[in-house]
Amino acid sequence: MADKPRLRLIYENEVRSGLAEEFGIKNMMAVPGIHKIVINMGLGEASREPKLLEEAEQQLTAIAGLKPTVRRARRSISNFKLREEMPVGMAVTLRSARMWEFLDRLVNIALPRVRDFRGVSGKAFDGRGNYTLGIKDQLIFPEVDYAKVTRAIGMNITIVTSAQTDPHAKALLKRLGMPFAN
Repeated sequence: MADKPRLRLIYENEVRSGLAEEFGIKNMMAVPGIHKIVINMGLGEASREPKLLEEAEQQLTAIAGLKPTVRRARRSISNFKLREEMPVGMAVTLRSARMWEFLDRLVNIALPRVRDFRGVSGKAFDGRGNYTLGIKDQLIFPEVDYAKVTRAIGMNITIVTSAQTDPHAKALLKRLGMPFAN
């Protein structure tokens, strides 16, 4: 069996017991944890530029380590020149070891590379303990080859936790190293 990811060991050895003590949780299985991370790239221009779809797929594969699935339009919208079943984005879901390794790279390598970085918003929780982070440029990830990038493509990263409330989820992410500004 391969070694456990570094961030998962930190969670199991330090974070879980700290959260249980902080919130008075007696059952260790009730302590908040991370279920999955979903990375989503919206590519509205992909219908007019087929090369953009291939480029985004290569970059998201490099970032996540998994091949993304293509998201297609559910219905036609004439104002956007969009037809049903046209590709409009890509998404990949990370679980277990890949999820922990991605979160470790995001917090410790990618986010500090953002220009004028002062921390991520502490208000981007959905009310059910999940956190969504928007990134404007994929170049903050060291896996992306700068020479192959023709345009900046933004992405949304959603961290799905087992926390029932936003304060529990924020405490979990803060202890895992997420640099909150507020």
